[in-house]
Amino acid sequence: MSDSYIPSNIAAYLNKRAAAGPWKISSAPSCTFSGAIVIPSLAEAATLPQTLQTLSQNPADQLDRFLILVVVNQRAEVSDQETADSRETLDSLPLWKERYRLNNLFWVDAASKGAALPAKQGVGLARKIGLDLALQHLNYRDTDPLLICLDADTLVQPDYLPAITRHFASAEAGGASIGYRHRRAADPAGQCAIDRYELFLRSYVLGLQLAGSPYAFHTVGSAMACRASAYTASGGMNRRLAGEDFYFLQQLHKTSGVATLSGTTVHPSPRSSHRVPFGTGRAVGDMLADGEQRLLFYQPVVFSIVGEWLACVADNPDADAASLLKEAAGISPVLQQFLEQAGFSNSWDNLRKNNRESTKLTAAFHCWFDAFRTMRLIHELSDRIYPRIPPEGAVAPLLERAGHAAPDTVGGQLELLRRVQGPA
Repeated sequence: MSDSYIPSNIAAYLNKRAAAGPWKISSAPSCTFSGAIVIPSLAEAATLPQTLQTLSQNPADQLDRFLILVVVNQRAEVSDQETADSRETLDSLPLWKERYRLNNLFWVDAASKGAALPAKQGVGLARKIGLDLALQHLNYRDTDPLLICLDADTLVQPDYLPAITRHFASAEAGGASIGYRHRRAADPAGQCAIDRYELFLRSYVLGLQLAGSPYAFHTVGSAMACRASAYTASGGMNRRLAGEDFYFLQQLHKTSGVATLSGTTVHPSPRSSHRVPFGTGRAVGDMLADGEQRLLFYQPVVFSIVGEWLACVADNPDADAASLLKEAAGISPVLQQFLEQAGFSNSWDNLRKNNRESTKLTAAFHCWFDAFRTMRLIHELSDRIYPRIPPEGAVAPLLERAGHAAPDTVGGQLELLRRVQGPA
């Protein structure tokens, strides 16, 4: 590297938290970069070239400043087909680098014998390997470099890098959730499935927004970014096989904040997949196999209960735990029981003791009642008293509460939410 300066906070993270293993970048970059785009690739020889091509359509001066790092990964025990695909990808990357004129394209072999991921590991570790390696090739003298997560089956627009760079030039939050829109499916059944799933994701975020939750942002792994300092302060990427994006953005919000990034849209794949236990591919595959009823929506009332609880805590910062639990019982007995089982009494007492100022207490409370705990409460309410329902009865009330005239169809509701939540 032409400049080996690494700040103490980054160095401390690399020493204590970075992914340990045989992984290394294909060849050492000769310079440092203002940011890095990390792309995990598992059996994506057919789709990765499209992703790289769309990246190459970004302005040349922006591309010159970003390291593009593909992490070709698989577990040791996989099918011969996936092994062959990984080999094809590794062999083709030098050709793609030349074809798309991506001078800063490099890759990591996390697929070959001796370098494959451990059993029960997947996209979380693959992202972490790439992000941790990228940290060592960034320019920390002039700026706080950026780390961007993308996927090997996701397309971007020519305004992708300019929008991300522009956002972080003035953003207070260290993390960002980027606008997304799934691409069209190959057939009507696939289109219905991906529309329903994306509507589910968007209506959930809308429900959280109406509830006043600070976690009302999308958590899509191919559509997130952060500053390097925010990445290390959060503890880095987790190693989860699925849901790594949800937990990463939750932790980013707790430590540095997450804002919605406007000005561009990423376009994830609509295809089905059973590589992971949940997520887009799994949901689409389940619906194609068993029908759309495999994916039902939360009743609007569960978001109202979340909102009443958040407002109760915000309005009563001086109340003790017993008083708040009594208020919670008035909102919903299920809420009260959930809080008792979660140890709210002891947690609230500790939060009040260690956070005398109301603003700090509120922030600390939202670190305790975080995105995961919010989701668990919603699941508890849904499982015990408000069973999930088709979107026809779930989404329109949320849209109307938000001040929008709700279309009658799933497609119409999805397009409205895309406009409301999409990039400005």
